[in-house]
Amino acid sequence: MPPKKQVEQQHQPILGRLGTNLKMGILGLPNVGKSTFFNVLTKSEAQAENFPFCTIDPNESRVAVEDTRFDWLVEHYKPLSRVPAYLTVVDIAGLVKGASEGQGLGNSFLSHVGACDALFHLCRSFEDTEVTHVEGDVDPIRDLEIINSELRLKDQAYLVGALDKVEKLAVRANDKTKKLEHDTLLKVKELLETKFVRQHEWNEKEIEVLNKHLFLTAKPIVYLVNLSEQDFIKKKNKWLPKIKAWIDENDPGAVLIPFSGAFELKSVELDPEARAQFFKDTGACSALDKIIKTGYKTLCLEYFFTAGKDEVRAWTIQKGTKAPQGAGRIHTDFEKGFIMAEVMKVADLVELGSENAVKGAGKYRQQGRNYVVEDGDIIFFKFNAAKRSLFLLSHPSIGRSRPSSPFWGVVNCYLWAEIPSRPSPPPPFHRLFPRLCVRLGWAMEGEGMLITPTADAAASSRPTAAAASVGGEEDE
Repeated sequence: MPPKKQVEQQHQPILGRLGTNLKMGILGLPNVGKSTFFNVLTKSEAQAENFPFCTIDPNESRVAVEDTRFDWLVEHYKPLSRVPAYLTVVDIAGLVKGASEGQGLGNSFLSHVGACDALFHLCRSFEDTEVTHVEGDVDPIRDLEIINSELRLKDQAYLVGALDKVEKLAVRANDKTKKLEHDTLLKVKELLETKFVRQHEWNEKEIEVLNKHLFLTAKPIVYLVNLSEQDFIKKKNKWLPKIKAWIDENDPGAVLIPFSGAFELKSVELDPEARAQFFKDTGACSALDKIIKTGYKTLCLEYFFTAGKDEVRAWTIQKGTKAPQGAGRIHTDFEKGFIMAEVMKVADLVELGSENAVKGAGKYRQQGRNYVVEDGDIIFFKFNAAKRSLFLLSHPSIGRSRPSSPFWGVVNCYLWAEIPSRPSPPPPFHRLFPRLCVRLGWAMEGEGMLITPTADAAASSRPTAAAASVGGEEDE
């Protein structure tokens, strides 16, 4: 059955750095609970003390993205290996008023902000006489304005130099190729007087220009409000309505998530049974999963699954990724020789119970090059191998004994190379694929290898096309 023809979908270009190795930074004033939040989120032990600039160098860690679909696939296939999606989080040192002018190591800390792709803006909304506030008292609205003002001022300072450099080429040297960049930066200059770069509707060409400069105010923000444990349980705080009103006016569309660092710190130290009882007794539950998933989506990231008895894995992609590029996340050869993607939905597999039942119901789709991968797809890629050799990557459910090697990582492969009887490729080959050599009847002689495949082995190992999927690693 040939791949279904797809109407090419149009996606809004992404404002920001492209790729999947993206980071969420934790931003805020000193002593608002950033390091405590980082520790409970990532189960780390970064220093968290009651004095400003406890954090100097940024702390970085990864946290798994919880997903019931992934958990179901693991339970269904019972794989040897499971690899969920991960969110990378960075704890950035606290910014203070005047950071854009170098106050409080501001230039260094703002460069850490620039290295992140989106931000958790954490503001303090709890009273605690034992935790001093750098401004003397608790006022989250003032704190929000300080941080956003510093980001805007830093962008304006950067823009002076960037605009001058482009203006020399576009205006004085009459370089027409720089006209678009010059006009776009002039728009940014005007916008930064009152708003942030992310708040304007930019066209595709302008976004290409902006992505060369990566302004701080272009980064999407998730606002986190750190409440006291008591306020979080009661779901009441005098500042929450004011913070929401401020966000609606100054950063419309941004997400606001209340949480309590004290509550999360207490719950994370409990064993699973005690934690469940703690949530039941308080009538509240952890906000961490919601925060992680929101951060992941804010980076425009999503993932597809490969699943089998060897491995269930979530492969991170950027929103709008097409099937060949999704295949390239597994291995570059998959993208180069892409033929089709066989796709099914987790919901269909849950409902029908098996891959064969999904196929029988006509819900196992063949998709071509223009297919845009959707979040949570289960995909089996087929591809044509390189010219010199053909690679047949068997489906995990076939259950054959599959050779593997460090070179291929999680990819299970059979290799057939039509080589006349002569000394083999370099010696590492037979060390990487010893079982394969035995299977094909290739004799090994000293540090070299003599290619002497039997007629049966040679005939059985010649594929006409190659199919690829992912399974688990097998140790040789």
